[in-house]
Amino acid sequence: MASQTVADYLLARLREWDVDKVFAFPGDGINGILAAFGKAGNEPKFIQARHEEMCAFEAVGYAKFSGKAGVCMATSGPGAIHLLNGLYDAKLDHVPVVAIVGQTARSAMGGAYQQEVDLLSLFKDVASEYVQMVTVPEQLPNVLDRAIRISFAKRAPTAIIIPADVQELEYTPPSHAFKMVPSSLGIRWPDIQPDDDAIRGAAELLNAGSKVAILIGHGAREAAPEVREVAELLGAGVAKALLGKDSLPDDLPYVTGSIGLLGTRPSYEMMRDCDTLLTVGSSFPYTQFMPEPGQARGVQIDVDPGMIGLRYPYEFNIVADSATALRALIPHLKRKEDRTWRDDIETKVARWWENMRAEAMVEAKPINPMRLFSELSDRLPQDAILTADSGSAANWYARQLKFHGDVRGSLSGNLATMGPAVPYAIGAKFAHPGRPVIAFAGDGAMQMNGMAELITIQRYWHEWADPRLVVAILHNDDLNQVTWEMRAMGGVPAFRESQTLPDVDYAAFASSLGLQGISVTDPADLGAAWEKAIAAGRPTVLDVRTDPDVPPIPPHATFEQALNSAKSVLKGDDRAWGFVKEGVKVKAQEFLPHGKE
Repeated sequence: MASQTVADYLLARLREWDVDKVFAFPGDGINGILAAFGKAGNEPKFIQARHEEMCAFEAVGYAKFSGKAGVCMATSGPGAIHLLNGLYDAKLDHVPVVAIVGQTARSAMGGAYQQEVDLLSLFKDVASEYVQMVTVPEQLPNVLDRAIRISFAKRAPTAIIIPADVQELEYTPPSHAFKMVPSSLGIRWPDIQPDDDAIRGAAELLNAGSKVAILIGHGAREAAPEVREVAELLGAGVAKALLGKDSLPDDLPYVTGSIGLLGTRPSYEMMRDCDTLLTVGSSFPYTQFMPEPGQARGVQIDVDPGMIGLRYPYEFNIVADSATALRALIPHLKRKEDRTWRDDIETKVARWWENMRAEAMVEAKPINPMRLFSELSDRLPQDAILTADSGSAANWYARQLKFHGDVRGSLSGNLATMGPAVPYAIGAKFAHPGRPVIAFAGDGAMQMNGMAELITIQRYWHEWADPRLVVAILHNDDLNQVTWEMRAMGGVPAFRESQTLPDVDYAAFASSLGLQGISVTDPADLGAAWEKAIAAGRPTVLDVRTDPDVPPIPPHATFEQALNSAKSVLKGDDRAWGFVKEGVKVKAQEFLPHGKE
């Protein structure tokens, strides 16, 4: 019987940690580990993406939707470098991901050898919580166990570097000797209990307020029942940071929706007018969308002491698990009998959804992009998982999609990188193979990497219990978000050499892979197209021709932004008349009467 190598032990230890998926791409820097996969019967499962950056994004998507650590793997040098963007996405969105990368043999280090890169320095920032190189077999259990534990504890990416020759060494465990470091499996997490005095003080503050606003993020997702009860007692509205969009359903009448530049008017007005702010599980960074300093008294609850008291002058900064803290708070809260504030919020929310529907139905050439999202809202399966790309797709994801039931969703919240929608969807599908997954991607993101990852979908979809994975493409041949940023922020016309994309038949490309491809050029066909895609027995690409001139106008757009857009018209933007006309039609919906639908 062949002896167990370091690579064999690595996979065995991952299995003991209940890691059953590794998102990876091969290379000679990890040949020893690839051989171990073969000997282990592909357990954990090696999932081959088309590019190492996609491996990392898929690991992030898997971690976001599974609650488990995402594991990605790449070869030395260029492979390791390619992981970085996805790992930074994990770092900024506080997601546990473990990267395992190869390195040139120890004997070649320092010799300017092929593909030799100083990986410890390279990963020092992105994996700042823990990055280590394994140089002897006895080191491996401790390094791997710590990487996994720290990734969970810090909700951050960690990295392990294993030189190619070390992978092939015979594994020997650490001995009971000086300078040997033993290790063990597993971790038990405590319930972090809030401070009793702080809870009582926070309750007094919240009881004293007459216009209470609640802001929640992803950290409040497991505390949804408690958030509902607190909101009911305090007569409060609830706004959601973008990463917290799935923390509470949108069909609750007091949920004001997203907050920030991509947010809703009810959220904006609630923060503008409130006298009390309760923030739960959110590190929402854009302070200009929060109450003015001195306007509102505040309480923050967060499990991470590093993110507490960070965005607003809160009077009580409570470090605790969200659900635990809210359960402690609830007995001290008094139900507010005056529901004027709550009634006003609910009226504004109802009006907002009427506006969103009306804006989505505004005619465009050929299809209003908002309608692509609005038509799905009416047909969204209760257990769907949604992903969205950065750019204009994120605007409509934030404002037009009405989450209900157990719908999950995420995007690249803080890095706001291009291209994660499709690989996130693949990661989500491996986390929940029995649930339908829907990705929204711009055509720029599809050309950057989404088209290649359709090949990954084609390779694996037969393994999923529910084969439905829909990629909906906003096909406008324009890098639309940057085009609008140039107009609104810079007051300059779009530079066509940088903004115009080559036209691609995405539906035909999908069909060539054996996936279902549906092209939509008439808005009247959108509903039926969604129904066909959602009912399909295989993955589907919805190639939807959208109008690039429909502006992503924030409901609270500033005069300066409007002025800058006007300046771009005067400077000769080649689509000036189109976006002025569409902008007027869309914005007018906020002021027109709407009947109940």
